[in-house]
Amino acid sequence: MAASAVAPLRRSARNVKKEAAVETKIDSGDKRAASHAIKRSASQNPPKRPNVKKVKAEPVSPSAKHISIISSRDLGIKTATAKADILKERKLKSFSAFSKQSPYPDFARPTAEECRAAHKILAKCHGERIRPEEVVAPTNAAGCGDSPSVLDALVRTILSQNTSNKNSTRAKLSMDEEYGGSDKWEEIANGGQARLEKSIQTGGLAATKSKVIIGILQQTKAKYGVYSLDHLFEASDEDAMKEMISFQGVGPKTASCVLLFCLQRPSFAVDTHVHRITGLLGWRPAAAGREETQAHLDAVVPDEEKYPLHVLFVTHGRQCEECKAGGRNAKICELRRVFKNGRFTPTSETIKDENDGDMKKEED
Repeated sequence: MAASAVAPLRRSARNVKKEAAVETKIDSGDKRAASHAIKRSASQNPPKRPNVKKVKAEPVSPSAKHISIISSRDLGIKTATAKADILKERKLKSFSAFSKQSPYPDFARPTAEECRAAHKILAKCHGERIRPEEVVAPTNAAGCGDSPSVLDALVRTILSQNTSNKNSTRAKLSMDEEYGGSDKWEEIANGGQARLEKSIQTGGLAATKSKVIIGILQQTKAKYGVYSLDHLFEASDEDAMKEMISFQGVGPKTASCVLLFCLQRPSFAVDTHVHRITGLLGWRPAAAGREETQAHLDAVVPDEEKYPLHVLFVTHGRQCEECKAGGRNAKICELRRVFKNGRFTPTSETIKDENDGDMKKEED
């Protein structure tokens, strides 16, 4: 008997749609799973790059990266130059503001009487200090502005910045030995900063000082055609100060030392010793910094007292056990007794000396 044909099951249109939706969902899931598997495989075992024949490209303009490097370098140079110009502008502006007046117009001290009294006391302790008629550069010391050459005086003073006399002298002698003598400016400039830095390293801050000295030499030669600043002998005090402080690394104190010792002008330089002692005497506001103190004292100290008082203050600040850095008041220092607690209390001796001085002037 022949097998009878089995009729296919009848499916409604609704069931057909449901089955199609299920198949679509399964296919989508499989595809997502496959996709995840491919991604995992790719991350774990990245496929090798196919060998592609390289084609030599024609030369083109510098890449963006190269342009960026050049721009950054140029920007750095411009930024450094801009900073130097800004600093120069500030120094000149600050100096000009107080070149003829004190930054503390309401601070009346020291009076001329106080200056003369301090001068007499210190001269009694350490000997009188008289300005020499002729400036001679020392051969066994760096000095501080002690040279008949303005450029040499400036370099010597830079070497003396933030160090002892002993160290600055060692640096100066080492520099002279390295270049075959003093004032070898062309050899120093052509030798470069690294060589100069090595030769003056015993003086401290050699990297900074060598950069400043090389910069001054280069600027001086470029501007005047020679390694000389002796034209400042003919300049006014203000113009000489302005030209010197326009050099990077040269501040009012350094320029004032050159003005005082080399150019032999009345200028009151304030170093760490002068700043400390004038604070003890009450000659400056307690919060005044060194530059403000210099501007104030240069305006109020009589011109004839500027040279001896500066030299005597430096000597006293180094030698007096009470007035040197870290010293304590033992009521032995005559200067501190007369200016007790920053107040001027003249003794009978100082009053007598002042009167004698007035009588002598009247007789003359």
